[in-house]
Amino acid sequence: MASGGAECARLQANGAGTELEAEAVYTQEESESSSRRWGAQHVGARELAELYSPGKRLQEWISVILCFCLISFNFYNLLSYLSLDHTLSVIVGIFAGVITADFLSGLVHWGADTWGSVELPIVGKAFIRPFREHHIDPTAITRHDFIETNGDNCMMTLLPLANMAYKFVSLSPEALYQTCPWECYVFALAIFVTLTNQIHKWSHTYFGLPCWVIFLQDWHVILPRKHHRIHHVSPHETYFCITTGWLNYPLEKIGFWRCLENIIQGVTGQKPRADDMKWAQKVK
Repeated sequence: MASGGAECARLQANGAGTELEAEAVYTQEESESSSRRWGAQHVGARELAELYSPGKRLQEWISVILCFCLISFNFYNLLSYLSLDHTLSVIVGIFAGVITADFLSGLVHWGADTWGSVELPIVGKAFIRPFREHHIDPTAITRHDFIETNGDNCMMTLLPLANMAYKFVSLSPEALYQTCPWECYVFALAIFVTLTNQIHKWSHTYFGLPCWVIFLQDWHVILPRKHHRIHHVSPHETYFCITTGWLNYPLEKIGFWRCLENIIQGVTGQKPRADDMKWAQKVK
């Protein structure tokens, strides 16, 4: 849609009321793009979906199993070292973990949306492909099962979770007591990174959500559905944080993503979102 970028910029500048306006623009775009067979019937969407391989599925299964085993082990051990003396520092650590997860979700989302190509060795089909498919067929994520939805995020948290588990079996009780607030920060960060794509999936799900998920969305504890629609106004250049979405407005206000894009484009000569646009414009 030709006016998408300008409309998106106006929504960012207005702040208040952007979610309702973005919903109207998003609905208009869906209507105008229907002639291009947007969604699951789009040529690019079908081609990208077919690139999901058995090897990728195996990687996701292994990542999910290992991740939740480590989460269970670390949670049990964290409870053993918590104390009332840690209350304030633990609360601060958990809040900082959520904020960090939201920022990292934006950084990864922005990077995969904006740069790279599906044709890149290894990472292209395995990790960039889902981002390209998502912009052409945003509801595809709602048809993915738990493993496909969360496999990559589980893989990202394996290293910090494994490091935490190693500390629990190797450090003295005194050392673990002292580092407990820091480990709570790391654990909260790992949990919210792990759940980010599930939260993202819920932001695209308009039927059958549990009441507690809708409650968390309505109170903006996790990414709300209308809030995320701002990102899906073409050309998808804003509101990249998808864990809670708390950082989206301040980052846009200071032009954070635009500044990074200008620096990278100036150094490399690469145009932002060129590969994303290529897949969106596929007709055969």
